[in-house]
Amino acid sequence: MKFLFFGTSAGRPTKQRNVSGLAMEFENDNKWYLFDCGEATQHQILKSRLSSAKLDTIFITHLHGDHVYGLFGLITSRMLDKITKPLIIYGPKGLKELISSVVDISYKHLGYELTINETYAGAEINFDKFKIKVLPLMHSVECFAYYIKENDKSNKINQEKLINEGLKPCALYGEIKKGKDVEFEGKKYRAKDYLLEPVLGQKIIIAGDNAEPEILCPYLENLDLLIHESTYTQAVFDNMQTQYMHTTAENLAKTAQKYNVKNLIATHISPRYQTNEPILNELKKYYNVNAFVANDFNEFELKEGKLKLIDD
Repeated sequence: MKFLFFGTSAGRPTKQRNVSGLAMEFENDNKWYLFDCGEATQHQILKSRLSSAKLDTIFITHLHGDHVYGLFGLITSRMLDKITKPLIIYGPKGLKELISSVVDISYKHLGYELTINETYAGAEINFDKFKIKVLPLMHSVECFAYYIKENDKSNKINQEKLINEGLKPCALYGEIKKGKDVEFEGKKYRAKDYLLEPVLGQKIIIAGDNAEPEILCPYLENLDLLIHESTYTQAVFDNMQTQYMHTTAENLAKTAQKYNVKNLIATHISPRYQTNEPILNELKKYYNVNAFVANDFNEFELKEGKLKLIDD
């Protein structure tokens, strides 16, 4: 799985960061998924290796502008580019009214099928390579995290063992993969003797704005990757006259450490920080595993529970 950040700033864009947008891809797939679509996300896509023509589904965490204002341009640009691939959008109640107040969402106008699904906390959505559960967060408006469970990779067979025992690669391998016993030249091959243990799918949470990361605790234990806002350092937050419903690096790191989260990426960084250093230092003070602060266009690969930043 790969994750490409289009925007990592909180509230408004800066010279270094755009507002929220994150792409997710699966290996050997011809489509990709977008989480949040802040202003100018389509510009960021144009600067990346990804194409809007292969965008399959958009997941919106909440209806604050820095997470949705890019939808209108992206939807209509697909029309102008004569992209006919259907597009599905999931998000909180009010999403359809928001989009339709700006864009004519009819097929006749767009030239492609646009489906807007207003979802809810607790909903489960199945895709070909993964399934999603919608989780509630603590914010000033209804806000979601998306818990992603990659499908287990099963039905692999011990080909070397089969060859050694007299069954060379052939159509019968397909039957064994399905769990069926087969017979060849008078010898029986029991499927259970040749099926390998399935590789468990990876578990990821992509969260929207959230005042308390521990609200996700039922899903955090041994999580492969948590992508979560880290808007402030604790000292800055403690001295704010108005304390907005966002997470500090300290709070995020302590929660990730407590629940043995394997990898952590912080995003949604306050424009007051000119570098990642204040956030990253605070994360590493309380979380001793694998932590990153994302920049725009950073690309990460998660494979077998191990996360790495892909060099440009």
